[in-house]
Amino acid sequence: MTASRFGTFRKAIVRPPGPGFEKGITSSRLGPPDLAKAQEQHEAYCRALERCGVEVIRLEADACFPDSTFVEDVAVLTPRNAILARPGAESRLGEVAGIRGELARHFTSVRAIEDPGTLDGGDICEAGEVVFIGVSRRTNEEGARQLAAILEEEGLTPIPVDIRASKQLLHLKSGIACLDAGVLALVPELAARPEFAGFQVVPVDPEEEYAANCVRVNDRILLADGFPRFLAAIRERRYEPIVLDVSEFRKMDGGLSCISLRF
Repeated sequence: MTASRFGTFRKAIVRPPGPGFEKGITSSRLGPPDLAKAQEQHEAYCRALERCGVEVIRLEADACFPDSTFVEDVAVLTPRNAILARPGAESRLGEVAGIRGELARHFTSVRAIEDPGTLDGGDICEAGEVVFIGVSRRTNEEGARQLAAILEEEGLTPIPVDIRASKQLLHLKSGIACLDAGVLALVPELAARPEFAGFQVVPVDPEEEYAANCVRVNDRILLADGFPRFLAAIRERRYEPIVLDVSEFRKMDGGLSCISLRF
């Protein structure tokens, strides 16, 4: 999750992939990523954010942590707080220290998820006053409980969504995106769940599930290249898309939301 009001952002923190990117955690069978191509794709993503009116804050690549380009996982940003996450993969715990100082420059309140809680930012989806919290292979019940308590202090409504039984979804935002007030893009296994009752659903075709990880940024929607049916659905609803190639990030289980912290 990142601090927003239906996708209204002024700034974004990014970190390009660095040497060793191919050593990160992945369950995909798409082969190893090409670092040079990934860096080109990352820069194109940054330019797209700038086209949307966002100031991009570029951190240096961190060769010590191959997954560190996925900055969304290490923090949850709300209008009042920067909340340091506690990644569910032990190899990623060290990434949190690398983002703390930058967040402190922008937020007067920096809080943290504490042990034994684990939480990845990719499991958090803001939908206005409602915040969906995925309980997953990376975010446990205690991490979700700690975050929910902070969100409730801000007057937000946290709703847990247990996806631990899913064979497809690593994070909740692997299958959901908030496109607008009351409008969600959802993959089939989430579309009928009671947690999302009352929302208008833009369905994502079963053969295009990766496309669900799109991002509303101000008046545009960033979405992955190669998914024509979802692109058509976005255009039918009069959203303005920016289509981006993120093939090398997909090889590392990453998507468009994962590679920036927007606020």
